[in-house]
Amino acid sequence: MLQLKQPMQTTNRPQDAMQHDVYKDAGVDTEAADEGLRRLTDNVRATWPHPGAFGEVKLDIGYFANVVAMGDIGLALCTDGVGSKAIIAQMVDKYDTVGIDCVAMNVNDLICVGARPVSMVDYIAIERANPDLLEALSRGLCEGARLAGVSISGGEISQIKDIITGNRPGFGFDLVGMAIGDVSLDKINFGQSVEPGDIVIGIEGNGIHSNGLSLARRAFFELNNFSIDHQFDELELPLGMELLRPTLIYVAEVLEMLATHNVKALAHITSDGLLNLTRVKAPVGYVIDNMPPLPSIFSLVQRYAEVSSAEMYQIYNMGVGFCVVVSPDDADNVLSIIERHGKQAWKIGYAVADPERHVTLPKQNLKGHGGRGKRFHSV
Repeated sequence: MLQLKQPMQTTNRPQDAMQHDVYKDAGVDTEAADEGLRRLTDNVRATWPHPGAFGEVKLDIGYFANVVAMGDIGLALCTDGVGSKAIIAQMVDKYDTVGIDCVAMNVNDLICVGARPVSMVDYIAIERANPDLLEALSRGLCEGARLAGVSISGGEISQIKDIITGNRPGFGFDLVGMAIGDVSLDKINFGQSVEPGDIVIGIEGNGIHSNGLSLARRAFFELNNFSIDHQFDELELPLGMELLRPTLIYVAEVLEMLATHNVKALAHITSDGLLNLTRVKAPVGYVIDNMPPLPSIFSLVQRYAEVSSAEMYQIYNMGVGFCVVVSPDDADNVLSIIERHGKQAWKIGYAVADPERHVTLPKQNLKGHGGRGKRFHSV
């Protein structure tokens, strides 16, 4: 919720200066964005009802979703889109999977506050009315809804050719969704009960998901001249299809574990990578010392973009699309639930006492800070 997505590029400057400049060179000035976000949220908070009022906002800004009190019911809501994955869809000329990404980016955030996703609406901005494009987008949205167990209850289509353009004339689009769910007010999960020693379980991703496509496009198509259908020996699919793999949806397994176990915290691993673990209430950090084997697509991006490991872990999920934090006693049972739903999962680390909320990856020699301007650096 109100989280910035940050593509990157590289230079030969020292690490701290490099991370600032690569964002700006790729079109994202993070310092300006942070300041803009601060001003925006200051204004937004002024709209909130008084505590105890109908519609009270239950969480601060910065969690994966928020919850408003509707009498005894907590209405969870969030919004997100597919970002520059739309450009990959145009390059491949395939539009029937990005709708899955749109659903996934929203419902995966909703479950992070303990909510059960219920329904979504979508906003499709298009260059011009294109029935084939709209039909293909709708197929993906409906498949994502089926996987998440939600309805698509409405939406909006806007023809704005002066704003939306595509690298394939007539096929430019942007796709955004807004999802709602329900959660009991006494079961809102914002990581408030995480304790040192709790186990971090990482659930597999499906490649890049929907963050970091700007850097991937730069690596393969701008800095190098690979075709969209280039076949790397390391990849099962042609390059474009690999980049278009839809974001996995984690709703079914998370709802089961929420119903049967004491889940301490949930984190959707999107932009900011594993630093998303720090978007919880408890004053803890994390040691991540057992990452799964790195999917080849990330090694290829790093090689051809010539960026550091710190930058890669800053922007990509690196093979872990979602994290669950539980007590050591619950870890094996939660792993079994995930595996029963057809996904791989691993005990990738543990929580430690740390009011500054660092995430440390000792095998990668990386440490990141969870506060404002969060980023990884080499240690």
